[in-house]
Amino acid sequence: TEDINVLEKNSTTAEVFSTLDATASKTEDFVAKNQRIIIGFVGAIALVTVGYLAYQKFVAAPKEEEAASEMFIAQQNFQKATDGVASDSLYKLSLNGSEGKFGFLKIADEYSGTDSGNLANYYAGIAYLNTGKYTEAIDYLSKFKSEDMILSAMAQGAIGDAYSQKNQPKEALENYVKAAESNKNDFTTPRFLLKAGKTALALGNKEDALKYFTDIKDNFESSPEAATIDVLIGLAQ
Repeated sequence: TEDINVLEKNSTTAEVFSTLDATASKTEDFVAKNQRIIIGFVGAIALVTVGYLAYQKFVAAPKEEEAASEMFIAQQNFQKATDGVASDSLYKLSLNGSEGKFGFLKIADEYSGTDSGNLANYYAGIAYLNTGKYTEAIDYLSKFKSEDMILSAMAQGAIGDAYSQKNQPKEALENYVKAAESNKNDFTTPRFLLKAGKTALALGNKEDALKYFTDIKDNFESSPEAATIDVLIGLAQ
């Protein structure tokens, strides 16, 4: 009986190896018959990989550096403008360029695929907002995309400000709410909840206004926006 079991076991093992050999043989046949296709496929993947790495090294990286270099003067003019030094003229210089360097408009266009080109959209939008060009502000701020949630919320809220200045309170409210809800934090959230509440109150929507004001009172008690929130809650009740 023991010998029979050993023979059966050996026979089963032989069948397994035979099956494996047959499978391997079929695989070898497939490779042999389709060798040119397989080599071409592997080669194509390698070519794409090499091409991508080469693009990153020789095109994308230098373009990023070039864009950042171009934007330095525009950023300086923008910063001086926000500090209140001849604001309108400096905002215009930041938009249009000076000292042989591009402004935000040209950078956003010429370097659209770079981080600096994307950031130029934000700067341009804020510069337009501060110089009374509200339609242009909305256009550029809407093009700005960022994984930085605070900066993204600021851009969304600035779109709300532009709509508010255009006397379009419904659109302003929509963007304030998006800005408040996009990333809960102690800086941007109470800021845009307050703007949303005041805008809702002006539209006669006391229920929503009360909701936004109460959110500030309950969850952002130490924020500057909470200082007069009880008065606003009283108005919304």
